[in-house]
Amino acid sequence: MFLTGLATAVPPHRFTQWECWAAIQNAPLFPRLNARARAILQKVLTSENGVETRHFALAKLTDAFDLTPDALHARFAEHAPALALQAAERALANARITPREVDAVVVSTCTGYLCPGLSSYVCEGLGLRPEVLALDLVGQGCGAALPNLRAAHAVLQGGARQVLSICVEICSAAFYLDDDPGVLVSDCLFGDGAAAGVLSAQPAGHARRVEWKAARSLHSPKDRNLLRFEQRGGMLRNILSRQVPTLAARHAKSVLGGMLQDAELTAADLTGWILHAGGQQVLGALQKELCLSETDLLLSAGVLREFGNLSSPFVLFVLEKALAEATPGGWWWMLSFGAGFSCHGALLKVD
Repeated sequence: MFLTGLATAVPPHRFTQWECWAAIQNAPLFPRLNARARAILQKVLTSENGVETRHFALAKLTDAFDLTPDALHARFAEHAPALALQAAERALANARITPREVDAVVVSTCTGYLCPGLSSYVCEGLGLRPEVLALDLVGQGCGAALPNLRAAHAVLQGGARQVLSICVEICSAAFYLDDDPGVLVSDCLFGDGAAAGVLSAQPAGHARRVEWKAARSLHSPKDRNLLRFEQRGGMLRNILSRQVPTLAARHAKSVLGGMLQDAELTAADLTGWILHAGGQQVLGALQKELCLSETDLLLSAGVLREFGNLSSPFVLFVLEKALAEATPGGWWWMLSFGAGFSCHGALLKVD
């Protein structure tokens, strides 16, 4: 399988962390938080935490605090299809193919629910053929990009020629405010965005050759309650525990070790590190556990700084950045992790 087109999209409105802090102090819910919760918000939003700006599907920041189930669902229903479609159109243009050439579309999200799913809206918006296979993947959280690509790989092996892979998250449609530190940190780190890739059985002749060589996953259900969404008051509430950086790094090491052994490679053979960054502490844990240099983390740290944690599209933003900045070819390793607790790795050969 070859990646022949890749593109990203974010809402037009970008906000600094300091702007978010100024706005949240005027939110109706802010006085109801205890002193510790207010201190956490101030510290995370005004201190160096690896995030400088985020994009939200909001016209103004005060809209972020309309935290009712209907308002949050309406935000997702309006903006998730539009953002997915924008990324998809750009990816098709990047791949130099038309929508009529797409045989299947696979869409991942975890920040809202529609039935029919987002794939229906993408098919309609792009004008895909009626017989196109449309798949919606849910419940995989931040780690969804690589399972999505593995599903695309399986569809190609089944005879498809071009598969469109999309990850889209409207994290601002899953904001929740209470006194739980994990919930508050989530509110301070996540942003909205989408990414789309075109996968083909044949390489593209107009761009760098990016070949999907192998993939590996690990699931740890006993750690499920440490990173997940729950429903409370009719709204999604993100559970983010302090153990996540350590868990992510430990599982990443296991997935990478198994993949390198299968491929008869060593970490020294890798020239590109395409890493999901749950946050600055996660990147630090990955650096320590995988013995990475600051240079190895630059791409992921750059995406985190500019966009925040985008959930499932994040790792595809990093891949786009690596291709745009002419990261040296060779063996690249992609990492995503999220709800489950799940961890996923993919080995790419890039020329």
